[in-house]
Amino acid sequence: MSDMTINNAPNQVNHAEQIASLRSEFAFVHEQVVAWGDMDALNHLNNVVYYRYAESARIGYLEALELFNDNVQVVLAQSSCQYLRPVVFPDTLQIGVRCKHLGNTSMVMSYAYFSQSQNQIVATAESVLVRLDPQTMQKVAWQEDERQQIVSFDSQVGSK
Repeated sequence: MSDMTINNAPNQVNHAEQIASLRSEFAFVHEQVVAWGDMDALNHLNNVVYYRYAESARIGYLEALELFNDNVQVVLAQSSCQYLRPVVFPDTLQIGVRCKHLGNTSMVMSYAYFSQSQNQIVATAESVLVRLDPQTMQKVAWQEDERQQIVSFDSQVGSK
């Protein structure tokens, strides 16, 4: 999958075109309303909140795949976020989520945070999930049907 072009120039294209672009690059888009309490002392979205928003988007992605259940256990092994522009209240973010790489026991996920107020991508992020056996809590390989489910889901970008 290609990396999404990040548009740092405000209002180059209209809002609907930006959302369509996000949906053409990401298999799942999570809508996140920015809450007043998520601001920090500098009156912008606190850096830690981006990780909470990524968690909500990641869970939505796994639920859409029907892989958020008692039979599939994943743990967050690594996460990073690149802050491109400050986000302030009020705003709504569209967070694109996709599987960037599917390993034997892991998955690298990619995120793009689109601000409706700014009409552009304001942050990008990545995380690594590791699949565990629910009984032993040891790493375990993705099952073939799960692998096919993930690949099939992510190949449908732009059609939702």
